[in-house]
Amino acid sequence: MTFEKILPNIKNGEKAVRTGWEGTELFIVLQQESKFDGDILNPYFLIKTEDEAYSMWSPTDCDILADDWELVK
Repeated sequence: MTFEKILPNIKNGEKAVRTGWEGTELFIVLQQESKFDGDILNPYFLIKTEDEAYSMWSPTDCDILADDWELVK
């Protein structure tokens, strides 16, 4: 599936991964708008890795153009 097609699912809280990733990436998820100390934080992507950590993530051109995206169940 393309990033364009999977993005609505990600916006609805579902998790996604690229099957072409060779590494420790388990999935990405969208952190919705939230508040921190009264400030509004804009939505951002998080990626979860095998070591159970979450990091901020931005899709590369290759990620956006790839057609190997799948939803994580």
